[in-house]
Amino acid sequence: PSPPPPRPGAPRPPPPPPPGPSQRRGAVLQPVKKRGWPKGKKRKKILPNGPKAPVTGYVRFLNERREQIRTRHPDLPFPEITKMLGAEWSKLQPAEKQRYLDEAEREKQQYMRELRAYQQSEAYKMCAEKLQEKKIKKEDSGSGLMNTLLNGHKGGDCDGFSTFDVPIFTEEFLDQNKAREAELRRLRKMNVAFEEQNAVLQRHTQSMSSARERLETSYSRAARWAFLGGSQGPGLGGIDPRPPSWHVWKC
Repeated sequence: PSPPPPRPGAPRPPPPPPPGPSQRRGAVLQPVKKRGWPKGKKRKKILPNGPKAPVTGYVRFLNERREQIRTRHPDLPFPEITKMLGAEWSKLQPAEKQRYLDEAEREKQQYMRELRAYQQSEAYKMCAEKLQEKKIKKEDSGSGLMNTLLNGHKGGDCDGFSTFDVPIFTEEFLDQNKAREAELRRLRKMNVAFEEQNAVLQRHTQSMSSARERLETSYSRAARWAFLGGSQGPGLGGIDPRPPSWHVWKC
């Protein structure tokens, strides 16, 4: 049976809510795209048979403590784990923190020795020659300079020290971002200080210009008054510009 008609003056019932995506007829759920390698981001080049690049003391601390935090908090995302470890690193005792820094320094010295030995090897020389040939071809085609400006990397790919080759969402990437943010904050403060100095100098320049205009106006009035031989008129700084002979002649 059909529902009875509404009485005159009675409020109308609210319309039903629109159907959701799962209730729509013929709706197709789109699969969630997996986050791949960022477009335009160059992967970090690995030296063929070369020594492994060292990490900082902070990164050593992160690598040592990350698995413990993951075991304790399995549902915690990676950025939150890094944030927790960063706070823990800042509160770490100096002696304990120095242990990681000393280990990182020893690893760095070992890496430098191995790198110098590797740079004398045939593998490194072959890699350098190939990269030099590739660079010459790029320059001949006219794209070498543009690629250098876009990639921010002027040298070869075998140096292993390019700051633009660090993979995203890694400890090195976070460390570089932190250092760049600190540098940006310092530059912003310097910019604000320079702007304040420029404002003070601009006000001083305007004040000097106004004083100069006043002096020029006073001088021109005094000179015109003296030339016309006026008996009264504005002087220059309270000094009577009339020559002494004028007083004698008047008497």
